[in-house]
Amino acid sequence: MKIDYKIALIFVVLFSFFLPLGMVPLFNLDEGAFSEATREMLVNHDFITTYLNGDLRFDKPILIYWLQAISVSIFGLNEFALRLPSAIAGALWVYSIWWFANKYFDKKVAFLASIFMATSLQIGIIAKAAIADSLLNMAIAFAMFNIWLYLDTKEKKYLYFTFAFIGIGTLTKGPVAIMIPLVVTFIYLAIKKDLKLFFKMVFDIKGIAIFSIIAMPWYIAEYVDQGMKFIDGFLLKHNLQRFDSSLEHHKGSIFYYIPVLILGFLPFTLYLVDVFKNIKKIFKNDMFLFLFIWFAFVFIFFSFSGTKLPHYVIYGYTPLFIFMAYYFRGVKFWYFSFTIFFILLLFFVPDLAIMFKDKIKDEYAREIVENIHLYFNIDYKVSVSIIFIFILSAIFIKMSDIKKVVIIGLSFISLVNFIVLPAYAKMVELPIKEAALVAKEHNFKVVMYRLNTPSFMVYSQNLVEKRKPKIGDIVITKNKGLKHIKHYSVYYHKNGIYLVKVKK
Repeated sequence: MKIDYKIALIFVVLFSFFLPLGMVPLFNLDEGAFSEATREMLVNHDFITTYLNGDLRFDKPILIYWLQAISVSIFGLNEFALRLPSAIAGALWVYSIWWFANKYFDKKVAFLASIFMATSLQIGIIAKAAIADSLLNMAIAFAMFNIWLYLDTKEKKYLYFTFAFIGIGTLTKGPVAIMIPLVVTFIYLAIKKDLKLFFKMVFDIKGIAIFSIIAMPWYIAEYVDQGMKFIDGFLLKHNLQRFDSSLEHHKGSIFYYIPVLILGFLPFTLYLVDVFKNIKKIFKNDMFLFLFIWFAFVFIFFSFSGTKLPHYVIYGYTPLFIFMAYYFRGVKFWYFSFTIFFILLLFFVPDLAIMFKDKIKDEYAREIVENIHLYFNIDYKVSVSIIFIFILSAIFIKMSDIKKVVIIGLSFISLVNFIVLPAYAKMVELPIKEAALVAKEHNFKVVMYRLNTPSFMVYSQNLVEKRKPKIGDIVITKNKGLKHIKHYSVYYHKNGIYLVKVKK
């Protein structure tokens, strides 16, 4: 039976991005921080300046908070509503790949590229997380594709779409949305010895006006509201300092993103080998060269950045999915040998954790490992085994390669979305949520001590104080923080998380 590419792709996107939205608690720190800032925005009725636990939060611009606030206003304060804007942006990101690849290749390449993207490990997680990155990647993808369409056709509408999407990206995460399209286009046109065209594009008056109408009103309003605090907190600390220094201890070597890339593209990682085998051909094709510069610039720039986080390199993933689809040569076992190893590793996670338990020095981590068998249990192992069998069967059973890719992709993303992440979330994040609901039920004013989990405030719907506890305080802390409290009564305890009242 022939696959209807559009219907199949819609199903995969719904299955990968939308179905799991409300299945697990918010992950700390990022999801908790974005979600709490949105909650405080709605409580304060301040839709210009964001706050986290009552303090100014200049980490990101405003657009994702606005979208989350709209979603929460419609669907209520819950995980589904907070993650929904990212899932919609992720779906549009998939569509951008389909649209562009179908325009320049055919439906098969467009479908494969979209499936590779929608079912890969890193995208499957980031595209539905309650943070800004899915929205930013969607904006960057559309901006970059429209740049190439303008370079190829010289139709002004594509240039104006580019400015519009750069504006959306700038309102989502700031200067990085300008830098990537600007630098990649400059490098490409410098190679093609046509920098005159570059400056003509950049200084297009109508394009600048479109960008300014979208992006600038909030920046101006925020500066009027906060003045130099905004300049220092957003532009200097959370943008410039991220490159020249390690912000919030997020550091790593220049090779940091190599393992990120290898894991992030699972289950299709080894198809990247065929991409890099054809590097000479890529350099000889103008469009491929432009797309490769896009990936290479992102990879190199963030490899040398002082602050490193796994999702930064995703800004350059989109062209790789297209290359993988274009150079796709069928489904063979060796392409999935690393995926098979990874699934076997996941199967033995609880056993390996218990084996090395005595070497874990962190008390909180040790208590989690002591309870790991409750979550990564026999049901978990049976489920992982079923996924393992599905993927092996898809590789060896006689059917079209397209169907095999779909089955392998759906099987793998099922493993991530419905088995591994829920087990981890129940073990690590659910205790935070449950403790917060206890605090909410009793209307406690809570002190957060030696702990930084913003999702607690989302679920308790209250701010916390961060200080040393006093007699009479209700305290949320980890087991290692509890050592510094002599006398207390316990309201809640699970997996190293305690909600207690300090006593004499």
